[in-house]
Amino acid sequence: MRRRPRSPWLLAVPALALSAALLAVMPAATPAATPAATPTGAAGHRPQVDDETLGALVDDIVTRQLAEDRIPGAVVTVVADGRTVFGKGYGVADVERRTPVDVHGTGFFPASTVKLFTATAASQLIVAGRIDPDADVNEYLSSFRIHDVFPGRPVTMNHLLTHTAGFDQDFVGLNSATGDDLATLGGTLADLQPARVRPPGTTVAYDNYGFALAGHVVEEVSGVPFEQYVRQHVLEPLEMTATTLQQPHPDGVDTGLATGYRPAGAGYTAARGQYGPWTPTGAGAVTTAADMTRFVTAQLDGDARLGQGVTDLMQLRHFAQDPRVPGMGYAFAEGRRGGERLLLKDGDLPGFHSNLALVPERGIGVLVVYNGDGADGAAFGDAKDLTLRIVDHYVPPSRPGPATAAASDPTVHTGTYCASTTSRHSLMKVAALTSPVTVEADADGGLVTRGLAPDPATGAQHWVQQGPGLFVSDGGQERLAFDRNGMLIGPGPEATAYEPMAWYQDPAVHLGVLGLGAAVLMISFAWFPVAALIRRHRHPRPPRGLRFARACGWASAALAVAFTGGFAVVTADGNAMMEAGVMGSPLLTVLPFVSSAMILTGAGVVVATPIAWRRRWWSTPGLLGYSALAVASIAFLSVVITYNLAALGDLRGS
Repeated sequence: MRRRPRSPWLLAVPALALSAALLAVMPAATPAATPAATPTGAAGHRPQVDDETLGALVDDIVTRQLAEDRIPGAVVTVVADGRTVFGKGYGVADVERRTPVDVHGTGFFPASTVKLFTATAASQLIVAGRIDPDADVNEYLSSFRIHDVFPGRPVTMNHLLTHTAGFDQDFVGLNSATGDDLATLGGTLADLQPARVRPPGTTVAYDNYGFALAGHVVEEVSGVPFEQYVRQHVLEPLEMTATTLQQPHPDGVDTGLATGYRPAGAGYTAARGQYGPWTPTGAGAVTTAADMTRFVTAQLDGDARLGQGVTDLMQLRHFAQDPRVPGMGYAFAEGRRGGERLLLKDGDLPGFHSNLALVPERGIGVLVVYNGDGADGAAFGDAKDLTLRIVDHYVPPSRPGPATAAASDPTVHTGTYCASTTSRHSLMKVAALTSPVTVEADADGGLVTRGLAPDPATGAQHWVQQGPGLFVSDGGQERLAFDRNGMLIGPGPEATAYEPMAWYQDPAVHLGVLGLGAAVLMISFAWFPVAALIRRHRHPRPPRGLRFARACGWASAALAVAFTGGFAVVTADGNAMMEAGVMGSPLLTVLPFVSSAMILTGAGVVVATPIAWRRRWWSTPGLLGYSALAVASIAFLSVVITYNLAALGDLRGS
């Protein structure tokens, strides 16, 4: 699984808009001592460093990251000239037992880096002529079919391996705390087939369902379970003996397995949710840094043990949203650094974050793994930052050249953009409230963007125009482009493009509407009981219609407060929210039904409002207040429904 767009723990931010008062009183987490970040190595496996300058660089960065961001442990390996030139473990794999992280003996969950195994398996069958990468995948499915939503434009293996199949995002509640009693891969793919929201081959959008489907095609064509095929044709040929995709894990695998953590108060809480039926996406897989380094070396060497031409096929560019910026290989996302082509793959599950990078032309490979989410989800950005810093050690930065074409008006690109990975039909759509990208023009004919960097703390990024619709970062290391449809393509999460949004789709507008509605509803929640006490001895029993109006008004306010409070609890800890997202939680299951109940009571308020005015149930100030409550209910519910936070048939519980 994967955390973005930007990162799922940013789902916590909508609670700020729902109730500023609630979050204002939340205590900040107390910083805690972090396990020592000293380099470690098991007996007989001394840390390997051929380049003292590189060693000092990594030691400094990792030691600082673990201490400042509260991450228990990490492991880093670097391949150059066909061999491992750097390999160290830092900190601890288990906080309670103080087990040191070791390159060879510490197992970890590689998460979505396993998609590289899936792409390898599929590429082997493509090279062997058993899978046609441009054929309809329905030709290979025996128990279900992909819906024919776009006639004449079927989903192909090429689409699945490049994240361009066009499926909607939804894996809420799919994962488990253990690998026991999991549903089958094929069964869940058939039962949980998401909507197809765009024609295949048109837009890159990170797609877990698509990669799970690619793995199922592998097992359909090969005639053996996906895990078995990968073991026999990928792991065993490369002697990756400490790696398994089997769930539950074979005996002995969990002995050296690191625990993933998130900060909690003064200490840590073990993260859950690393297991699940979609093994081809990374769920449940376990490996070691040493084993993954063998895979990295095989990719750099074009190792024939994986099959002649297999690594070349994987690393070839198969899709580009715009030819001027990096595109997609099979599972690999392209990047640029110092004028060199990079191939990148990250992996993120609760408590585990990894980054793998290749510089193919220079024979450089980097693997970075953390067994902690870090404060405010910092490990996600830390992994990317460290990986690029290591690449920069070998590839000197380059400065952008002069503009190659006449400049164009940058203001045509200004506005708000939404990640292509944003769900349209599931609870995951709420991420769009907090992860928009904004683009502004600057006085020098360039652009300023916010929201593109993996680290939310990055703030504004400045871009220099290099040609019509093409911009280069002022540091010269990254590019972004705008295609003929106005879509933004460039840096940011791998396999993500950004679609322009109309003003009425702007999350900032929605947050404002949501916040105002929530404020009125909370005031009403407090006012109705006060008003009842005031009138207790003043008036005779009111008519039935008036009592109904009051009941609907207070019930709407109470449900809004309950929804807001519950959502604030769920999202108060962004790292815990990631776990709740992939595993589901009682509150996540209940909250959509709370908002759905509010639809009924809110409808009662709306219906009662004109009747109250006609019959003059209250004084003018009272009627205005009740009318404000009706408007607030509509505003609050419109945003809740827009972001699939009501149980209206599109949500899947845990």
